[in-house]
Amino acid sequence: MDPSINSILETDTLRWVFVGGKGGVGKTTNSCSIALQLSKVRGKTLIISTDPAHNLSDAFNQQFGKDPRPVEGVPNLSAMEIDPQATIEEFLQREGGESSTLRDLAFSIPGVDEAIAFSEVLKRVNTNDFDVIVFDTAPTGHTLRFLQFPSIIEKALAKIKELMGSMGPMLETFMGKGDQENGIFSMMSKLDEIRETTLEVNKQFRDPDLTTFVCVCIAEFLSLYETERMIQELTSFGIDTNTIIVNQLVLPEPDETCKRCLARAKLQNKYLTQIYELYEDFHIIEVPLLTDEVRGVDKLEKFSEMLVSGTKEKKLISL
Repeated sequence: MDPSINSILETDTLRWVFVGGKGGVGKTTNSCSIALQLSKVRGKTLIISTDPAHNLSDAFNQQFGKDPRPVEGVPNLSAMEIDPQATIEEFLQREGGESSTLRDLAFSIPGVDEAIAFSEVLKRVNTNDFDVIVFDTAPTGHTLRFLQFPSIIEKALAKIKELMGSMGPMLETFMGKGDQENGIFSMMSKLDEIRETTLEVNKQFRDPDLTTFVCVCIAEFLSLYETERMIQELTSFGIDTNTIIVNQLVLPEPDETCKRCLARAKLQNKYLTQIYELYEDFHIIEVPLLTDEVRGVDKLEKFSEMLVSGTKEKKLISL
């Protein structure tokens, strides 16, 4: 398979591109690079960080927040950083007023807080009419939950709506009828809106023409183990994944004398061989260990070119 991200760039129907993996493997650098290249061929592109430890601002040397903001020096590319807790609080304050009912309901269903946050993010995204959206995700466990919640929440909210529909009058009596805007039936309407959003997102996530997941890893046991677990989970969710970026590879010169470098390269080669054996039908992209930090648009541009060219440089690369 072509050792590049060209299959992603050439699929003009893609709407969602997720980039994920174990913490510390370079997800943000690679997701920013993929977004940068997509902005050249797909028009309006948005990169969103769902990792609580946001790094987009550091990567681009520019401050981002909860709303899409253009990336300076990159036409057609915008970025935003989600704070799920703040997004939920904003939603509850706006929709629930002083009543604690919606707040209690929101946090009583596992995952509904993430559903509310994601629903709110989609509202902001859709108003800007982006062609493709790249997610710089949190470490593996949180990402899998994030991708799984549409199907879980769709079922949970359907049951809650059914319960509230059959017991609405009684709930109004116990919980306080309040005004029409903040009453129990208004809550039903809001929950139903979130349910419809998650149902549509779930369908799009499972469509390989619309969604793909890029796995980033390093050639070490724990990273390889998490990558395998993630790919199995993604497959069980019906989410397309066929690209693996192997980052931070030590590629010594033929006359290298550094024993540590040679030992590290030997160890990495062992796991790199396993990756090729496990994922022979994947696009596997090898990225060398760099001598500099990848910060700023210029360095991200040079880094992203390696993902497109698929070439394997046999030395440490200075950006």
